[in-house]
Amino acid sequence: MVLSLYVVLFLALHLLPGVKSSMANLNNNGYDGIVIAINPGVPEDEKLIQNIKEMVTEASTYLFHATKRRVYFRNVSILIPNTWKSKSEYSMPKQESYDQADVIVANPYLKYGDDPYTLQYGQCGEKGQYIHFTPNFLLTNNLPIYGSRGRVFVHEWAHLRWGIFDEYNVDRPFYISSRNTIEATRCSTHITGINVVFKECQGSSCITRPCRRDSQTGLYEAKCTFIPEKSQTARDSIMFVQSLDSVTEFCTAKTHNTEAPNLQNKMCSSRSTWDVIMDSDDFRNASPMKGTDPPPHPTFSLLKSKQRVVCLVLDKSGSMSSEDRLFRMNQAAELYLIQIIEKGSLVGMVTFESLATTLNYLTEIIGDNAYEKITANLPQEASGGTSICSGLRAGFQAIIHSNQSTSGSEIILLTDGEDDQISSCFEEVKQSGAIIHTIALGPSAARELETLSNMTGGYRFYANKDINGLTDAFSRISSRSGSITQQAIQLESKALNITGRKWINGTVPVDSTIGNDTFFVVTWTIQKPEILLQDPKGTKYEASDFKVDKLNIRSARLRIPGIAETGTWTYSLLNKHAKSQMLTVTMTTRARSPTTLPVIATAHMSRSTTHYPSPMIVYAQVSQGFLPVLGINVTAIIETEDGHQVILELWDNGAGADTVKNDGIYSRYFTEYHGNGRYSLKVHAQARNNIARLSLRQQQNRAMYIPGYVENGKIIPNPPRPEVKDDVSEAKVEDFSRLTSGGSFTVSGAPPAGSHTPVFPPGKITDLEAKVKDDHIQLSWTAPGNVLDKGKANSYIIRISKCFLDLQEDFDNAALVNTASLIPKEAGSIENFEFKPEPFKIENGTKFYIAIQAIHEANLTSEVSNIAQATKFIPPQESSVPALGTKIFATSLAIWGLAVILSIF
Repeated sequence: MVLSLYVVLFLALHLLPGVKSSMANLNNNGYDGIVIAINPGVPEDEKLIQNIKEMVTEASTYLFHATKRRVYFRNVSILIPNTWKSKSEYSMPKQESYDQADVIVANPYLKYGDDPYTLQYGQCGEKGQYIHFTPNFLLTNNLPIYGSRGRVFVHEWAHLRWGIFDEYNVDRPFYISSRNTIEATRCSTHITGINVVFKECQGSSCITRPCRRDSQTGLYEAKCTFIPEKSQTARDSIMFVQSLDSVTEFCTAKTHNTEAPNLQNKMCSSRSTWDVIMDSDDFRNASPMKGTDPPPHPTFSLLKSKQRVVCLVLDKSGSMSSEDRLFRMNQAAELYLIQIIEKGSLVGMVTFESLATTLNYLTEIIGDNAYEKITANLPQEASGGTSICSGLRAGFQAIIHSNQSTSGSEIILLTDGEDDQISSCFEEVKQSGAIIHTIALGPSAARELETLSNMTGGYRFYANKDINGLTDAFSRISSRSGSITQQAIQLESKALNITGRKWINGTVPVDSTIGNDTFFVVTWTIQKPEILLQDPKGTKYEASDFKVDKLNIRSARLRIPGIAETGTWTYSLLNKHAKSQMLTVTMTTRARSPTTLPVIATAHMSRSTTHYPSPMIVYAQVSQGFLPVLGINVTAIIETEDGHQVILELWDNGAGADTVKNDGIYSRYFTEYHGNGRYSLKVHAQARNNIARLSLRQQQNRAMYIPGYVENGKIIPNPPRPEVKDDVSEAKVEDFSRLTSGGSFTVSGAPPAGSHTPVFPPGKITDLEAKVKDDHIQLSWTAPGNVLDKGKANSYIIRISKCFLDLQEDFDNAALVNTASLIPKEAGSIENFEFKPEPFKIENGTKFYIAIQAIHEANLTSEVSNIAQATKFIPPQESSVPALGTKIFATSLAIWGLAVILSIF
């Protein structure tokens, strides 16, 4: 990893949550089960806990009034890391864990990173992943900058819980309104302030000047800043600037600013934040509380993470003898025990068929002897029926027998069988407090398995016929503590069907952030192949260097001595048998050192269940610490129960399914349903040819940093926030490879494969931009597909008006633009189109609004795009651009002449 000298690397040990399954729920107007987790890298500080309590208590009252007496915070758990000292007031966690927390408290990756933000990349109304507060934010006085911490928490909770977006825009802080005024991007427009350029600040006084117009954009110059009046009458909106004393509400349909070029308007089709909130699952059944009393204060539980306890509950029933399932299960379980589970964990093992057998009570994983003690007991024969509840009960007993609590322990349940009695132990599972990860092996595995995962906050996986599905699943069940050094990282997972007497070659890049505890594993189905592995310096490892399991699990494993060499590793495999056989290659590793943050990839679907024809979205997050990794190839492999595979290239282009461009979240619509049942997701992220880079820019969806306020006509500045300089806004990343399982999802109502009729329209265009050039209008946008973001649309409809509302409320009746010469490009391509706006005449001050739809060949029509604005002005004759008045509502554009580029969402 090559980083600029300007970048400060904190020695925090981060694990960014991937698949989220919040335990928070709303009961009788109160939120229960909220988890706030402190990262293991945060130094112990009693004040941190106290300030979290005060923040949530204040937030609860503020939230209650902001939602018109509908919701408040009732019960909150604070998860203390196991790096802190134990205290008598700390209880044992149940399903609460760092990687499933609603709020994480962790150091920033960079020196300029105390802005509270929410990792949110779903569509409008979809829940976010987590809120991130830094210890510095929680321990220092930020009141002038962000407002009180309780107000900030409500701003972020609205992102996290209800899927609404910010109403400001740091990239487009101003826009030209339909009234020909330059306005600050905000909601509501009733919030008043001035626009100035800071020339010099000393202490609490600043020298400022009025903002000048930019000759290229027609807006204010880049240094222009909107400074709100400290004293306001406007009560909304919390998603613009919650720090103002008067602001106590969300924007409603009456007060919402539909013209502002912000993410809320873009993502939610110009709907107000309150409208989206009222449509949420929480509010459909939450009536305002009666009376005038405030809600009770939240209650807090302090939970301290414990030593990790895992029990494998493995199916050895008769059906496991088919398709080599028992062999494959043993291969994957061995990989988990030797390569994935972190040292210091307690591990037990139970097998079940009609009855259950405890093979190992809890054993602490310290050295090779511990692994061998457990793997020696992996089942060698399959017989009997399938009683999943018997297996779970035996798993609980194995944990209790070793003087551990089932609460907070994990069970990995693997089965291929049907069992109509699973529901009989659901209540026991709930009472146990254990986390159940389920792995369904093959198409006949019990359909109720996922219920066990969902009710306990566990992962859910589906594996089909080759060993990789199982190894990918086991590899994903890594540490949930937040300590990155404990997490296993998968570099390669490949199944290769090799014909007799043939060689196959491959490469795996190993970057300098990893290389500790590195394993290279080969499995086979008939006969051990010839193996050649070479590190970047030329050191060779042959089959004789690999350890072959004594129990004939048909796998060979090499543990790379010391730290694996950085660079490209190459391998060659020879199938020595005359017949074809399936060979697999798996490579896992860990972080190079506690002070080195590795690149991590996580993946999940937008939902765990869907009913055809509802589209789903594949998400993959690739990051180093909290920094997004850009410019890489990210591929999703989705497999059905019958083995059919769909391969999707994921994009981070801010179009289609992707919310924000260059945020390290790669996404794509999934529509290629191939029958009903379980589908599995795997994602491969690769950086090749030194094109990957880190984005050091600030996160989206954060509490706005207020530069100052106007009080009694005087600007009272806040300390300037540390900004990322343009020359260090990105840093190069070495070539790397990461594989991760995104778990499984379930499809119902899908037609048989090959019998689909078109149901999905082209995707909505969200990045349409327009500008005037001479007597023409030039448009640009990202092409959608024929089916959402796949293929080529059949045609486009472009409409134009001089009135914003014409397009927003009555698109079909606006003037049509001739698009006969416009042939749609492949999805993801940049489209450019120029036209003369007949019958309109372009004159000084003329303003146009343009919107677009894409058409499917079966006449399915996309949603109307964002509304782009283009304005024609004749440049002024003056030799210099005079200053304008600073009151935002008094700035008229009528005397100005230039082409304006603006996109209104």
